[in-house]
Amino acid sequence: MSQLPLEAYDYLIVGAGPAGCLLANRLSADPGVSVLLIEAGGRDNYPWIHIPVGYLYCIGNPRTDWCYSTEADPGLHGRSLKYPRGRVLGGSSSINGMIYMRGQAADYDGWAAAGNPGWAWRDVLPLFKRSENHFAGASELHGGDGEWRVERQRLSWEILEAFREAAAQNGIASVDDFNGGDNEGCSYFQVNQKRGVRWNASKAFLRDIRQRPNLQVLTGAEAERLELEGSRARALHLRCQGRALRVAARREIILCAGAIGSPALLQRSGIGPRPLLERLGIGVRHELPGVGENLQDHLQLRLIYRVEGVKTLNRIAATPWGKLGMGLEYLLRRSGPLSMAPSQLGAFAKSDPGQARANLQYHVQPLSLERFGEPLHDFPAFTASVCNLRPTSRGSVQIASVDASVAPLIRPNYLSDERDLQVAADAIRLTRRIVAAPALARYRPEEYKPGPQYQSEEDLQRAAGEIGTTIFHPVGTCAMGQGREAVVDARLRVHGIAALRVVDASIMPSITSGNTCSPVLMIAEKAAQMIAADARAAISMVPQREPGCGVSA
Repeated sequence: MSQLPLEAYDYLIVGAGPAGCLLANRLSADPGVSVLLIEAGGRDNYPWIHIPVGYLYCIGNPRTDWCYSTEADPGLHGRSLKYPRGRVLGGSSSINGMIYMRGQAADYDGWAAAGNPGWAWRDVLPLFKRSENHFAGASELHGGDGEWRVERQRLSWEILEAFREAAAQNGIASVDDFNGGDNEGCSYFQVNQKRGVRWNASKAFLRDIRQRPNLQVLTGAEAERLELEGSRARALHLRCQGRALRVAARREIILCAGAIGSPALLQRSGIGPRPLLERLGIGVRHELPGVGENLQDHLQLRLIYRVEGVKTLNRIAATPWGKLGMGLEYLLRRSGPLSMAPSQLGAFAKSDPGQARANLQYHVQPLSLERFGEPLHDFPAFTASVCNLRPTSRGSVQIASVDASVAPLIRPNYLSDERDLQVAADAIRLTRRIVAAPALARYRPEEYKPGPQYQSEEDLQRAAGEIGTTIFHPVGTCAMGQGREAVVDARLRVHGIAALRVVDASIMPSITSGNTCSPVLMIAEKAAQMIAADARAAISMVPQREPGCGVSA
């Protein structure tokens, strides 16, 4: 993999996150095409990327994270949130929670019903399976020969077992697998690890193909803008190690920069809402009002409970001996707390009986802290984070400057819809019922956040704004569809611009019911097939010369 780009490639891929890494793998499998994969961050050789608990040292670290922040959010009482996005080979798969989650079949059936043929559950399940390397091997629901390793977690906690039993006592049954199309129930998350080590997209899709002569990976290169020729994308302008570079695309430019980066790059290129582009003096090359709109995210409410008489990570990590023991256990066995995903136990439930399907997701952790990046509390506790899987609030991403080094303005508009406030209040009530169940009684759980003083509907809605924080699932800002607000069609081609696609979480018209990393891989798997099919169709349409019809002097 060379760091020196040629002047032109068949395919330019912007962003080496999950989608970009998979696409680079699939497209370069054809030796007749050339592929350049462009990543603004560096190589994934930072040790904390690979130790699962190292996400604590990757989030908020400019070595691996874009370190974005949201604008002050009225729904969160004016708070601004840190908004992590991976800036390294592997993208957010190098810093995320490693949870393997597809969502619900109805999510994808809804995409198809909204006018996006080929995206129903029956269409996408084979794509999930194609890239999957499941610990149980191939089956009707899982793939066994793919690159994306899925394993069970390598530790258990008494307090989590008790929470699982308490959930069952509240009608949330224990299940074995969240990934069959209906994830309602409670279970331990399956994770993207291999023998206790993080398995990111760079390892999965790039490591074994690095010798392909038709694939080059350029790190430390930020895409500044697209160059258009009429209504066709022709080239990318990059900045790499202080140098300005121009690289042309013979076939297509594919944006895999994520729900923040892809709309920002389009806007800097004059593709987006006219008022924004004119206000910044960019000029409108192609008006697409939906670029940067429709931002959706899962807002998690982090309820914290003090407990007695049970082991939690707070106490284990509080002493030098505890930390030494954790380090030795990981060194010798690749297990123990250092092998932990941020969340171990999950549950999917209905916020009220009137819901047609599970609309809440729990991430339950045997630890507590005020916020990511801060020390653990000095008392034993667990955290039950709960999020609304299908929020109705919508936000936006808008560039603040044509200068790519200036961070965009991220406005999630959490809890701006009354329906989300209702779900939030119901979620807190359900959590309290679970924690009050007999299975947890022996640990004497005491609510630390938000606190028992919040009781009325108004109180609970206010509490949601006080304790709510992102669970790092932004999607939807280059939505797929056919209406005025749509940015790409069902083949992920940008409306009105030839040779330009978006392939990442931004194309989701509505957010999936769970963690979003593996759905992005599915999107890229489908895109790879569509790109190859479109290339074959284009070649078949090129007129062939009749024998004897050469040009004479």
